[in-house]
Amino acid sequence: MTSEIAEDSRTAPTFQGRLQLESFKFKASSTAGGPRRSLRLSVTPSAEPSPSRASRSPSKRKALDAAGDDTKDEEATSSSSSLSASIKTTETTETTITTTTTTTTKSPSRRLKRARVPSTYAPPSTYAHLPGLPDAMAPNLLVLFIGLNPGIETARTGHAYAHPSNLFWKLLHSSGVTPRLCHPTEDREMPARYALGLTNIVARPSRNGAELSRAEMDEGVAVLERKVRRWRPESVCIVGKSIWESVWRVRHGGRAIRPAEFRYGWQDEKENMGRLLDGDDHGREEDEREEGVVYDPNWKGARVFVASSTSGLAATLKPKEKEAIWKELGDWVVKRRVDRAAAVTTDTANITTVAVE
Repeated sequence: MTSEIAEDSRTAPTFQGRLQLESFKFKASSTAGGPRRSLRLSVTPSAEPSPSRASRSPSKRKALDAAGDDTKDEEATSSSSSLSASIKTTETTETTITTTTTTTTKSPSRRLKRARVPSTYAPPSTYAHLPGLPDAMAPNLLVLFIGLNPGIETARTGHAYAHPSNLFWKLLHSSGVTPRLCHPTEDREMPARYALGLTNIVARPSRNGAELSRAEMDEGVAVLERKVRRWRPESVCIVGKSIWESVWRVRHGGRAIRPAEFRYGWQDEKENMGRLLDGDDHGREEDEREEGVVYDPNWKGARVFVASSTSGLAATLKPKEKEAIWKELGDWVVKRRVDRAAAVTTDTANITTVAVE
């Protein structure tokens, strides 16, 4: 009985006493360098509870509400200022980090441009595996076009000015030299259809003109003179300034043409190609004569027209400037075709008249 009374007199253990929850409660640091806390949490609650709203008079309630609103505004303003300063500091830090990263790190998606290696002379053995390009010739040509040399695509396909970026066939059509747009595969048919011939100053193929030597081009001038003298075209068209520079250099003892002496279009009569030196055509070998060609001993040579290059790599002149140069040749070709057609009609009429008589 006594033990039961002693047990009842003991204090009953509590949950709070066992876990000591007070030791786990957060306590703000009093040092200046401690972690920043929200202003809402740093406000110390009043020791005395505020009187109930219901017990206040209406006038006191309004005064207390106004004072409370002012306190809230001040707290909000202070909190907003602190937050803005923090954001600015963070933004400044992020901007500095971003700037540093941008200047030291390259984007992996950006591709570096590969520098174009300038072409230099390439010996004939470099492209010896590619076939040559035959000339397109016939008697009584209106124009014989003289190009630089066959390009890689031209040599592979076996057709003149075959590269898609070459403007030769487009300029022929837009200038009026041909009545329709022709295809490179029609190059062999140009003499019979439109009295237009095709040849080059250098026979071997290369990637571009930089892979040719000056000696090769100068040697080709004599070959051109013999071709023109053999086929006797009415005119020749030099397709590119560099070709005419070689012709000029050979004709003028190795002297380069001066800027004031060069011009696109028709050249002076003294610059005609294939002309006979002494005005005498006697003594020519038979293998230099072609059937159907009239060999007049007083022939003054073929007129020379210097046109712009049609290569896609030639970007010195604008497209409109190239078209204007070629248009001058096209107008002349159109006129000569009309004259030739009229001459044929007249000759046919004369023959018919003679036959009737």
